[in-house]
Amino acid sequence: MSDLSLYNSLTRQVEPFAPRQAPRVRMYACGPTVYNYAHIGNFRSFLYGDLLRRALRHFGFEVESVMNFTDVDDKTIRGAREAQLPLGQFTQKFIDEFQRDMATLHIEKQTHQPRATDYIPQMVALIAKLVAKGLAYPSGDGSVYFRVAALPAYGKLSRLDKEGLKPGARVAQDEYQKETYGDFVLWKARVAEDGDVHWDSPWGPGRPGWHIECSAMAMDLLGEELDLHCAGIDLLFPHHENEIAQSEGATGKTFSRCWGHCAHLMVDGQKMSKSLGNLYTVRDVLAQGYTGRELRYTLLRTHYRATLNFTWEGLAASRNALGRIDNWISRWKALPASAFQPDHEVGTALLAKFTAALADDLNLSGALGHLFDFIHETNRLADQGEGTQLPDLPAIWSQIDGVLGLGEKTVTIPPEIEALAAARAAARAAKDWKKSDALRQQLDQLGWTVRDSAKGQEVVKK
Repeated sequence: MSDLSLYNSLTRQVEPFAPRQAPRVRMYACGPTVYNYAHIGNFRSFLYGDLLRRALRHFGFEVESVMNFTDVDDKTIRGAREAQLPLGQFTQKFIDEFQRDMATLHIEKQTHQPRATDYIPQMVALIAKLVAKGLAYPSGDGSVYFRVAALPAYGKLSRLDKEGLKPGARVAQDEYQKETYGDFVLWKARVAEDGDVHWDSPWGPGRPGWHIECSAMAMDLLGEELDLHCAGIDLLFPHHENEIAQSEGATGKTFSRCWGHCAHLMVDGQKMSKSLGNLYTVRDVLAQGYTGRELRYTLLRTHYRATLNFTWEGLAASRNALGRIDNWISRWKALPASAFQPDHEVGTALLAKFTAALADDLNLSGALGHLFDFIHETNRLADQGEGTQLPDLPAIWSQIDGVLGLGEKTVTIPPEIEALAAARAAARAAKDWKKSDALRQQLDQLGWTVRDSAKGQEVVKK
């Protein structure tokens, strides 16, 4: 089996993946800020993390994964205030909706899914440690800031050119651009706009800044040294840069060995935005008649480090591609177990090629190319008729879909179609071929194909 290599954003190169205590992998993925429905651009990043976990397992690793819910920050507090709801009640709605979308897209549950509000004591302790080491300082209003100048390595992930910037004295907002580089907030003193969203601390009542949340949760659940940290490219700066500063400043250890980032998603060649009317959620896609697995395929088939241009035509192409896979599955499911040969050379070659493509920085488009070549070849073998030995297709598909996470198409057959199919089966049993053919044609006109095999009659949606 090939060795897995991944692009490391820290070193800017593809390198062999080497966790500290193989086969165990400690993996942290930044989760959603639960102030609204997650859009498909967010889910491209979450699907990348899902593919990464599945691929790691394919290569024999044992993954312990964390993806957090940011349920306290500037956006969630503002949203709760506008909705006139308690923060917990406001964010719970979007956590529930996010979990529903994750299931729709076949994204596996994490080992741990912490909420930031459950880890406030750990955040306060981490900030206190940074203050004690001189890497952070309280301000006059009761807030606490990280002292960027005290950490010469600050900027190593984003390759920040500190000489060319004019740092502001302090940056209090959670999100900002490189041009506003400066000391960033760890603890925000309570203000009137926060309402009752505050906790006690050595510096007075307040709440954590966004960046300290992930550092505290990651280290509490996975330890001080991670093997892999991933998210969308938009979080590389300032969020991940600040995570490194906080974590490594506190521990003196490498926070994460490997950093992975997924590229942006465009829609019809434009950046997603509410003003353009192209900011789509999963429910928007479902409303157009597409399925979660069709959206999953669309968001995964382009390499994760390449910008993906989402179009409705692309979704239709994904539907066609999945149709080829589904028809192939239906065909071999109708065959007896004796048709499959476990050590068939065609199957062995496919698994080797599929795995080699994954090993090359998750080259899923290449892996899918090998899969469709395999489908073509095994269909050709099946065309040769009874007695031809095929690879062990059920076992091979189980391995491949363990990575792809596509599952199989599920179709509910309407009662009227079931009745026609039952009547046709009865006509065949009575050897009334004329009636059987007429019912087949009627089903065909209604959009259903009838297949006959040694296992009996199967009705398939066109």
